[in-house]
Amino acid sequence: MLNAAILVVVVATGALLLAPRVATNELWRANITPLASIIGSGFLVLGPILEVSFGWAAPLVMLSLVVLAYLFGSAIRYNIRYIAASPNRPQSVERLEAVSSAVLAFAYIISVAYYLNLFGAFSVSLTAVDDAYHARLVTSAVFAMILLVGWFYGFVALERMEQFSVGLKLAIIAGLLFALTVYFGDRARQNALLINPASVTGWTAVPLIFGLIVTVQGFETSRYLGATYDPATRINSMRFAQVLSSIIYIVYVALLAYVFVPSTMVLDETSIIDLMKIVAPILPAVLVAAALSAQFSAAVADTSGSGGLIAELSGNRVSPRVAYSLLVAMGLLLTWSLNIFEIISYASRAFALYYSLQSGIAALSARQAGDSRRAALYGPLALLGLAIAVLGKPFE
Repeated sequence: MLNAAILVVVVATGALLLAPRVATNELWRANITPLASIIGSGFLVLGPILEVSFGWAAPLVMLSLVVLAYLFGSAIRYNIRYIAASPNRPQSVERLEAVSSAVLAFAYIISVAYYLNLFGAFSVSLTAVDDAYHARLVTSAVFAMILLVGWFYGFVALERMEQFSVGLKLAIIAGLLFALTVYFGDRARQNALLINPASVTGWTAVPLIFGLIVTVQGFETSRYLGATYDPATRINSMRFAQVLSSIIYIVYVALLAYVFVPSTMVLDETSIIDLMKIVAPILPAVLVAAALSAQFSAAVADTSGSGGLIAELSGNRVSPRVAYSLLVAMGLLLTWSLNIFEIISYASRAFALYYSLQSGIAALSARQAGDSRRAALYGPLALLGLAIAVLGKPFE
């Protein structure tokens, strides 16, 4: 009965999101890129990591991550608004913006490797070749496919592939949350909810939290859609994507944190599959489909963003095609030299540095505009982003 209900939720949600009226709505199309990147993999790896590390406090840590991400998003939204109002900015701000864009392009390269390594891990998770070697082979093949599509057809073709995968992914997430809600309710009725102790506490928890910022990253992609959408649409799309993804993450972690015993988990990138076998027999296969969709759509979003940024930074001397090639070469190097938790940490630090620079730009712009309140907010936020970039560490 539960399996059938999960399928109904998935199909109904998918039909709604892929309906022509929704799929052709301009604001929804603008939401697709940031949503694809934010909900790329966080809901797959973050839940088990937070439960094992923080026990009953996992939802509070998740809340702190999304609040921090929203503050960084606020700085970027201010920059979008300020550029529209004052296109001729001071030279110091323009130089800082160029450095920021270069850092983001590099961060995208790492994040694509992160997404596609998860894609590879989940693609073999239910097969007889469930090991790191075959997962990396799959990852390498998908890198090659994205390069070929981007090289011959460009961003338009990638965006079409992305739009379908986002709808599928959100539909499957709806089914997952429904199943977890039912399971959580059953455990509550049996008075079997668990208050698990944290295994990471005090200041030692801070670098770990810093190292997870990439799991709520992706909202910044709205900043670079100016050729397609006006500033108001980009600002609204970023805000909507952050609010929706925050709700999904917090609900998911809250449902997960009090029904499983952390000591029974073998924590790796596909731990969530083993947990969901307990909830409903159909969930592992459905979750693998969600994982593949999530990683692919997020990788496409960041590949497109990186290609455009590198072309822009080089004054179009480096074409998006060549940029895609550079991204794939770097991604393959990371794939075959690091594990997934190391890649997550490096990506988090790179994005934190970008958010620090964007917050610094927002602080300078606010001061120039005489907005002392925002300057007082974004200045310390820039320092916090720098601290995350320096102190963030991988889960071990």
